[in-house]
Formats: sequence, structure tokens, C-alpha cells
Amino acid sequence: DKEVRAIFLRLFAQLFQGYRSCLQLIRIHAEPVIHFHKAAFLGQRGLIENDFLSKVLNGMAFAGFVSERGPPFRACDLFDELVAFEVERIKAEEGNPPKMIKHVRELAEQLFKNENPNPHIAFQKVPRPTEGSHLRVHILPFPRINEGRVQELLQEGLARSQGAPPATRGDKKCVVPAGPPVGMFPCS
Repeated sequence: DKEVRAIFLRLFAQLFQGYRSCLQLIRIHAEPVIHFHKAAFLGQRGLIENDFLSKVLNGMAFAGFVSERGPPFRACDLFDELVAFEVERIKAEEGNPPKMIKHVRELAEQLFKNENPNPHIAFQKVPRPTEGSHLRVHILPFPRINEGRVQELLQEGLARSQGAPPATRGDKKCVVPAGPPVGMFPCS
């Protein structure tokens, strides 16, 4: 699963390399608007006649991509690193499948680490009860729930949450690396 995702990550990193140099921040509105200069991107890469890439850049998914990844100050991730710093490595691996596979496996491992940051925490599975265990005398019945106490706990929790500051996500924001200009990339 992670290796397939790593292959797609590399594909989109190659496809959109240099996109940051074609972003324009328009400040005439109440809030700044990020615009992608499609003609400049296609022209600098020599792909003006490429129908597939034109349709990808016109799609809603790419518009969402630009609005999400356009801000110059936000939390960076593996995709940003690939687009900004791995340009030469990806170019060098084009004719060398073993190196490409090695890089895909490294990316897959990084994706796995990103999704499982604490691998040492293991959840032990609860074993299934043995056959006939329900007939044993020493098993106590499940206790009855005190509805009044449950309501008290819920009210206490609500009172605490209303007085507490809103929870915020701890993403560390940084300046997004621009990477090399669009003209450096091959037209393949």
C-alpha cells in the first residue's frame, strides 16, 4: 500500500515540479487570493500543447491543491520536500530502475513513519474466550449503570469543555521551500 502511494507521490512531484514559481498572490480582495499562472507553467516546461496536463491544471482537484498548498507559510510535508529538494535525484533515477525502486521504498517507509509515529506502542489483542467460559461460576455479571451518575459526569465534562480554550492542532508552520524554477525540468 505505502509503495503504491510513494509511486504516486513521486509522479505528482514530477508532474508539478516548479509550480510554486507560477503562484501569484493577489491582494486586492479582503483576503489575499492565490492564483496559479497556468500559461507560464506550461510555457516554461514546453508543454503548451499537452492536453493531459492542461486538463489536470483546469480540474477542481488542482484548484484545491493550489488553495491548500499555495500559502507561503504553512506546515510542510514530504511532498514539499520532494518538489523542492529531490529534483536532481529524481532526474538521475530516470534511467536506473534499481535506484528508483530504492527511492520508492524509502518514501514508502517515510509515509509509514508519518502515519505511525510511535511504533513501540503496540495494542495487544484481547483473546477470545474459551469454549464454555460463559458457564463458569466465578464470572461476575456486568454491573448496572447508575444513570444519575452518568448524567453528573456528562454535565461536569460539558462545564469543563465550555471553560477550556479551543483545542488547536500542533502543526509546526514554516516557510515553504520554493524549489528550483520551472525551466529546469525535462519535458518528458
